[in-house]
Amino acid sequence: MNNRFLLAFAGSLALCTPVAAQEMDHAHMDHMDMSGMDMPGMDHSGHTPPQPASASGSGTSLVPGNEGAMHGLHLMAGDWMVMAHGTVSTQYTSVSGPRGDDKLYVTSMAMLTGERETGWGRIQLRSMYSLEPAMDAAGYPNLFATGETARGTPLVDRQHPHDLFMELAARVDFNLGSAARLFVYGGPVGEPALGPAAFMMRGSSRYNPEAPIAHHWFDSTHITYGVVTTGIATPHWQIEGSAFRGREPDERRWNIEATALDSWSARLSWTPSPRWAVQASYGFIHQPESTHPGENERRFTTSLAFANAKGLSAIAAFSAKKRVPGATLTALLAEANWDMTRTDSLFGRVENVNNDELFPDHASPLHDSAFRVTKLQLGYARRVPLGPVELALGAAVSAYAKPAALTAAYGRHPHAITVFARFNLDRKH
Repeated sequence: MNNRFLLAFAGSLALCTPVAAQEMDHAHMDHMDMSGMDMPGMDHSGHTPPQPASASGSGTSLVPGNEGAMHGLHLMAGDWMVMAHGTVSTQYTSVSGPRGDDKLYVTSMAMLTGERETGWGRIQLRSMYSLEPAMDAAGYPNLFATGETARGTPLVDRQHPHDLFMELAARVDFNLGSAARLFVYGGPVGEPALGPAAFMMRGSSRYNPEAPIAHHWFDSTHITYGVVTTGIATPHWQIEGSAFRGREPDERRWNIEATALDSWSARLSWTPSPRWAVQASYGFIHQPESTHPGENERRFTTSLAFANAKGLSAIAAFSAKKRVPGATLTALLAEANWDMTRTDSLFGRVENVNNDELFPDHASPLHDSAFRVTKLQLGYARRVPLGPVELALGAAVSAYAKPAALTAAYGRHPHAITVFARFNLDRKH
């Protein structure tokens, strides 16, 4: 397949499918964790069933049940429920200082899923796409972010574009009595059981236009070429393990890369109520970065997510990644989104990261030196309903705290601003 065919294929999935679809509530279908739960509607006593304790995030991760499902465009195809939703955001970012940059760019994500309930369980076919490979290989400005490469050079102070294929996977759930399910998930592109839900799938970052600078501590594996996961889910607990390819995606972002299941992970999730989702995970990642050949990574993450069903979603998370051989680098993240009214949202994020990749040039005296930096971000979005689509207009401002040793490279008081216009197909009604 050539690039033009792939581009057309992704565009048709994101744009053509909704034309034939009808809007409907999907709260207990694709993005709800239905393990041990009743189907939507009335129970045998005529009452509405309680809100499930969890909903699905990215891959097989869980988020609080109060976050609910992504409401998109749906149609029935025989026994299958088909759903399409996604986002397109036009953004302009301006970053101050010697390493700052200005850029106008577009980020995007489209999902197309099919789901069928059976007498013994459930089948899901899942796909996710992005047209970000059309962006320059260097991505967009994101001060103090690192990870992956552009034209063979490590990306520093940039967020890399996502691949065309973000997920091509299937999940099969088998009923184990009335309150538990055994599931198998996997495919050529997917996400292993490691870390919290990826940032673009969390309610706490729903309108945030920027990727976290701690992305490669928490959810860099959300696009992995080759994943197999199996686990057991109950109404309040989920335990799972994955085999996957450890190497991060390369710069050829239009293709599907070869798979090699050379890494592993395990995750335990607890959802005591629809307000809370807790996870702890550990993984061994085989040579994740092409610029560090022969260097493996052992990663531990834990997170606590909250949603009150009244417009507030938040998460607090910790990660430690140990290079083998090498040092252990930690990161802390807290973010929240508050829908104050039906049209107004506030969001923010605080990150503290210990990063030793800010000076990739081996000739630099600061090469491989670790620096702890903090990013503080606050933003606002005005939401405008446009039929099945929601338009969010907003801006985010960021300030940074850093060691004095970085002043020459970053300036005394670096700051950034991003303005955006974001179209969501998954508008909540």
